[in-house]
Amino acid sequence: MVRFSDLGIDPGLVRLLASQGITDPFEVQAAAIPSLMKGRDLCCRAPTGSGKTLAFGLPMIERTKPAESKRPTALILTPTRELAEQIRNVLDPLAWESGMKVLSVYGGTSYGKQLKGLDRGAEILVACPGRLIDLLKRKALTLDDIGMVVLDEADRMADMGFMEPVCSIIEKCTSKPQMVLFSATLDRDVAKLVKLYQDDPVRIEIGPKEISMDSMDHKFWKVKPHKKTEIAVKSVRRAGRSIIFCRTRAGVDRLGGEMQLDSIPLSTLHGGLNQRQRDRAMNKFASGRSMVLIATDVAARGIDVEGVNCVIHYDPPDDAKAYKHRSGRTARAGHSGVVISFIKGNEQRIYSRIQNQVGIKKRFTNPQPEDLKKNDFKITKEEPRKTTRRNGNESRNTDKPRRRNRGRSGKGRRGNGVGNGKKYQNSSSKPNKSSNNWNRRKKKRGQRSGSKKRKADARP
Repeated sequence: MVRFSDLGIDPGLVRLLASQGITDPFEVQAAAIPSLMKGRDLCCRAPTGSGKTLAFGLPMIERTKPAESKRPTALILTPTRELAEQIRNVLDPLAWESGMKVLSVYGGTSYGKQLKGLDRGAEILVACPGRLIDLLKRKALTLDDIGMVVLDEADRMADMGFMEPVCSIIEKCTSKPQMVLFSATLDRDVAKLVKLYQDDPVRIEIGPKEISMDSMDHKFWKVKPHKKTEIAVKSVRRAGRSIIFCRTRAGVDRLGGEMQLDSIPLSTLHGGLNQRQRDRAMNKFASGRSMVLIATDVAARGIDVEGVNCVIHYDPPDDAKAYKHRSGRTARAGHSGVVISFIKGNEQRIYSRIQNQVGIKKRFTNPQPEDLKKNDFKITKEEPRKTTRRNGNESRNTDKPRRRNRGRSGKGRRGNGVGNGKKYQNSSSKPNKSSNNWNRRKKKRGQRSGSKKRKADARP
């Protein structure tokens, strides 16, 4: 059996992974890490929840060079704020072990903390395209030192209209970085990115090409508008942990308020919430402190929550692709799940078309929530609120003493041949606080002045 140590991962990182209960690499990790450690471009199709973050994150930490102020050396692009934070949370302790910093930047939060984080220097930048473009226009950073670019959920970014800004960002990386692309599908837009920006990439495909609809129990219920909330309450009380999708922010808020009257423990999630509210909603649902997540399509992709028993299409999805992505939040990792569509009279044609496109043939029936499989749900007790870390958008408080770089050699540039990823052989060769690179990182940065608090943008 392949171990992380067999893939060339630093022993310190291997021990840290083991302390987290991660000992054996997933399929996508075992397949991708060797090529990425060699500096190869990579194009990988893999579903959400397959372990992609460590697949690209570990080689990134191994190969990334120290960064100077406003000059990150590795870039991860993601379509949503939630996914950006999810990636940062996974990589944060691993990067810290190697003497590195991770910074996430996205819309809906203050510019101030992100600007300070860039000023202080961060090796790994996790960014949503919209906010990164804004920061580049403000000359808050440069991408000239980027040695590795990862496009995560590339198909989702294409769906959200980010193709143009993504291309603009890549073209600003003047050092010809290693290009890594992960996507649930390799459709036309993703294929264009591969053709434009990758050089003889290694191609890896994990799992089925599309979300399987066969593992789900699909139900199409004809529901009168004034009965929708009542049926939703009865359904989730039977099914247990559930996600309900609404078309609009107002619809999410309205349904959330109505279901709370029935004492349903729930969270709401949509683009109108600030980042702290969105993080709190996802944490509450993921930890089991709420039974139901009511959301717009912002939660349909890139969020990996285990144990979702039921997905309810309270409002119809935009198309068959959206139906698949929404429904794919349940019946994961070999488990079963139920998908329920609420259908008003004038929506039958919409759902008939969706059925044809996804290969489902189901009758439209009257609601029968009492026939759903009973799944008992126990609420997790609220944990004491932890003190918020200063500069909360940064991976670590930069006033703390930094750990020594364990076994890092300043490698990572493409084209370094055999030497890429080579470890120091003895402690005397490790970088110390007197080395030039680390001195630059340890210098106190000049303070920015005159920054104004700006209204947070609404972009992902």
